[in-house]
Amino acid sequence: MRIRIRHETTYRYVEPAKFAIQHLRLTPRNFDGQHVKDWRIDVDRDCRLLSSEDAFGNIVHRFTAEGPFDSLTTMVEGDITTFDTAGVASGALERFPPALYLRTTPLTAPSAAIVDFARAATAGASGSLASLHALLAAIHEKMDFDTDATHAATTAAESFERGKGVCQDFAHLFIACARALGAPARYVSGYYLRTDGDEQVAGHAWAEAYVPDLGWVGFDPAQGFSPGERHVRLAIALDYLSAAPIRGSRTGGAGETMEVKVRVAPTQSQSQSQSQ
Repeated sequence: MRIRIRHETTYRYVEPAKFAIQHLRLTPRNFDGQHVKDWRIDVDRDCRLLSSEDAFGNIVHRFTAEGPFDSLTTMVEGDITTFDTAGVASGALERFPPALYLRTTPLTAPSAAIVDFARAATAGASGSLASLHALLAAIHEKMDFDTDATHAATTAAESFERGKGVCQDFAHLFIACARALGAPARYVSGYYLRTDGDEQVAGHAWAEAYVPDLGWVGFDPAQGFSPGERHVRLAIALDYLSAAPIRGSRTGGAGETMEVKVRVAPTQSQSQSQSQ
């Protein structure tokens, strides 16, 4: 499937900002499940984008902007061809052995209730892959999607106790459960081509877990199934904080607000072929 993505993030300030620095994890990499046809980054300030890779192998762009300015907009746009690999993330760049992804972080630390839930959800499953799919189904059934229930720093334990959250929370909960069961698991940021419209107010997130003899397999508890050709993979990390699309700091700029516009749509040729 060919997918066109446009992701625009605008920060506005009541008082002008004097200086800002941002780190962008907004550039996808090729692997067996996707091929990047073209991709570009635009910033509406005079700056230089410096490209590098982080410890996990994610492509990172960094820039600094000199003020004063009362808004700052970053836009990424490009075409991706995706392939259905049944959730298996083969051919991806791997910097660390799977055991690293057993490491707990503050956002993914399992509470006693999470451990009990994970064990109960997988009690009847036979084998690692079956257990992870059982866990996927249990989280999707238990959690309600609610954009007002959590924030960027909400932990897996907090969202589990509330029983609701957004895709980031679903992913953190899956990771916490998987690691509690002894399965290496990690956070994945990206995009999802929805069936209910192209316009979105955020990207997407899911999890990957390591399955012996199979490798890294994706699990999207917000959707209730493994990633397929409607998913575009951006970055991986132990949790959201190390895979966030944009992180930065500024001097000045009191009264900051942020607006995100995301459009994920099939390309025109893809849409025409589907309608024929």
